[in-house]
Amino acid sequence: MKKIISILLLGITIFTFAFSNPALAADAAAGKVVFTANCASCHAGGKNLVQADKSLKKEDLEKYGIYSAAGIVAQVTNGKNAMPAFKDRLKADQIENVAAYVLEQAEAGW
Repeated sequence: MKKIISILLLGITIFTFAFSNPALAADAAAGKVVFTANCASCHAGGKNLVQADKSLKKEDLEKYGIYSAAGIVAQVTNGKNAMPAFKDRLKADQIENVAAYVLEQAEAGW
């Protein structure tokens, strides 16, 4: 009986981690600090001061196919068009935290 319970608990644990949202693993509060220091000059309040139609609002992130942690991480890491790449300026976990913060704010409507 103990063996069955142990196997069930192990299965539940594996299932839980397998389907957890990776954005939740990142730290949105830490992302806010990094965002404020590195991104807010162009993206204050979720706006885009360089290209107004490409804001960080949920609708725009969805329209441009980056409304996900992976999409935002790729954009911040590699840059695109007028946006510079941050892969040489920020650590991977900092970029993941920024993605978590951006998603949290986009969901809340900035």
